[in-house]
Amino acid sequence: MIDRQKITPCLWFDFNAEEAVNHYLSIFRNARILEISHYGDAVPSLKGKVLTILFELEGQQFQALNAGPQFPFTEAISLSVNCEDQQEVDRLWSALSAGGSTGQCSWLKDKFGLSWQIVPRRMMELLTDPDKDKAARAMRAMMQMTKIDLAQIEQAVRE
Repeated sequence: MIDRQKITPCLWFDFNAEEAVNHYLSIFRNARILEISHYGDAVPSLKGKVLTILFELEGQQFQALNAGPQFPFTEAISLSVNCEDQQEVDRLWSALSAGGSTGQCSWLKDKFGLSWQIVPRRMMELLTDPDKDKAARAMRAMMQMTKIDLAQIEQAVRE
């Protein structure tokens, strides 16, 4: 029996949930499929096809739902990834933005349209620095970026 989280985000895919989940599993080091369900007799045209995939990325469970084009992803919700260092930012940014698009301040859309924020932990420390001037310099530097360059933000804070 699977130990399910109390709250699990459900991601609605246009019948490409398997491809998306496999893509995410290839990117995150601590990732696995927990459960797969299939359409049954209630939907004869889809009988036998994957309905849901319960999967886990870095300890967080998600449910992928194969349900069609009615509800595409928007930036109204994103998955924020706290990265240990610039190397992890670079790796995840490259892998997740491939085939998608990039935006301002650490935001990107993957090739499935799902929005992500790839954020080094240190950046959040700089943005919440008790020294308001330092925090403002960090914010100004970040606002000029797409992918976060932590060294540039650190430099801006020192100036």
